[in-house]
Amino acid sequence: MQEMVIYGVSFDMVGKQPIVLLKTVDSNKFLPIWIGHPEAAAILMKLQGATTPRPMTHDLLSEVLTELEVTCSRVAVTELRENTFYASITLTINGRDLEIDSRPSDALALAVRAGAPIFAAEDVIAESAIEFEHEVEDTEEVVEKFKDFLDQVSPEDFAGES
Repeated sequence: MQEMVIYGVSFDMVGKQPIVLLKTVDSNKFLPIWIGHPEAAAILMKLQGATTPRPMTHDLLSEVLTELEVTCSRVAVTELRENTFYASITLTINGRDLEIDSRPSDALALAVRAGAPIFAAEDVIAESAIEFEHEVEDTEEVVEKFKDFLDQVSPEDFAGES
């Protein structure tokens, strides 16, 4: 597993579908994951510090976990199977870890609320990540390169050989 950070949320140019872009902490590899509009809004809202008058679903889940003294200790993108990313949420309760199956978008929305670290499996990164040759410091440069990439790619391009 490699530690990741949420680098940003964008939209593919063809279908206008939201994509969350994860970046490896230790390298210049970026992992694009297509997600739904509500989950993109939930992730962006928290990243931008916005709030709603009433709790949204991921806020509610985070608050319930806190009240039950359960910690979201990590989330991980665990595999890519038949064009679908899979994830898990690790909860810690009474010193015991409990792993829960999740969509990556929900896991990430919870992670940004809980301050939990984000990981991705090595084989997912090897299969689906985009690597920039040079060290990328400028966010705008990454966004431009990513938009160029998105102009030429579809989710089917990430399908593994069966």
